[in-house]
Amino acid sequence: MKIAIIYHSETGNTQKVANLIAEGAKNVEDIETKCMSIDNIDEAFVEEAKVVFFGTPTYGGSYSWQMKKWLDTCKIKLSGKVGCVFATENYLGGGADNAELALISELLVKGMFVYSVGAGDGKPYTHFGAVCIKDGNEEQKKRVVIFAERVAKNVKKLLNA
Repeated sequence: MKIAIIYHSETGNTQKVANLIAEGAKNVEDIETKCMSIDNIDEAFVEEAKVVFFGTPTYGGSYSWQMKKWLDTCKIKLSGKVGCVFATENYLGGGADNAELALISELLVKGMFVYSVGAGDGKPYTHFGAVCIKDGNEEQKKRVVIFAERVAKNVKKLLNA
């Protein structure tokens, strides 16, 4: 099963978290991942992917305008795919939850099935998606890997992939 990880990153923090998403998902057997900046998308891979993670820095309490522009102009059919989100922020309370909710709204409009794992698999909880302050401390990085692994495992089981 293919999992695409699409992100926007100015400082490299969101890119580092995207790489952790890939690491966690690859802990599940028969998962192929690919990290892509919004500036360099492998459209064929995204079209074949069953799951697409979207990662963004938090700007003014929401997701980046660059990610918004990319999503607004994207010609790739995302409808019917599972969508997940992750965000970085500069400090605790920097608006990442709001950024994730806004991004989730966009994914719903695109016709995606949104999955966050939530509290269903126990701690660590990921109510909307993974969040890291900058590129994450050790605990946050561990949560990102667990989040991605749970998404891959549960979607694979759901789709019998």
